Amino acid sequence: MIWIDLEHKLPTDTNIPGWVPWTPAQWDAWKARSKQLVGYLADLEKSGYRKERNELIDYYSDHWGALKPWLLALSSGKCWFSEVRELYSHYDVEHFRPKKEAKALNTQIRDGYWWLAFDYMNLRACGNVGNRKKGGWFPLKDGSLCSSFSEPCEEAETRYLLDPIDDEDVALLAFDEEGKAIAVPDASDWDKERVKETVTRLKLNEHPPLTDERRKIWQKVERLIADYQMAKARCALGGNPVAKAKLSQVRASVREMTAPTAELSAVARWCLLLRNDAQLSRLVG
Repeated sequence: MIWIDLEHKLPTDTNIPGWVPWTPAQWDAWKARSKQLVGYLADLEKSGYRKERNELIDYYSDHWGALKPWLLALSSGKCWFSEVRELYSHYDVEHFRPKKEAKALNTQIRDGYWWLAFDYMNLRACGNVGNRKKGGWFPLKDGSLCSSFSEPCEEAETRYLLDPIDDEDVALLAFDEEGKAIAVPDASDWDKERVKETVTRLKLNEHPPLTDERRKIWQKVERLIADYQMAKARCALGGNPVAKAKLSQVRASVREMTAPTAELSAVARWCLLLRNDAQLSRLVG
């Protein structure tokens, strides 16, 4: 999972690599259309036409789809949840809070967050391997507040699903040498439960190509660590230009693999950080 600072990003930004920025007029028009569409949905909901409301959401899917290239540019073309480009199948624009219906842990269904269907802050870039399984899954902890159109309180919901735009959520996810996504070692029982449910519902461990690639990344970093330690030991014996050159080469490779633009950079970072070595940790890009 990669953290995306969506709160401080807009399609009008001129500093997003790979993105041709929209003009302020284009962005204002998109937001105005969103507001108009939500108004239509509200009218249908008020009249009890829920089926027609949901059909309208589907009919105007091109509206949120227009933001797909921008969402992907924000992550350097990576899925926000799996952090890969091709191994998680093609990309969907995923609604973090489901737009039609929301499923609890016990599979009970409540109405979805239809008023967020055209809200860009509710959109995520996700490979369809995970998005297809997630569907309308969005359970809340027992006793949690539940947002509604008349009383919106999304920020107060105690949700299970980890969110890529929440840096604290992203920090809860770690990885092991087998390529599995796991909770960080010091996670609370509640956070472990959140990680478990998120990993299950998004197939973050059930998709063999993804776990295989994570394992390869882990093994590559381990080899770099071994090279680094060997070269460092040789440098300690005195001037050794070959060993010093090797150290520089390893540093560059590690920084490349842990850079935010690299695929599975979080896996590479965890392989380094779990060594609990201050010098190795400083190599993280």
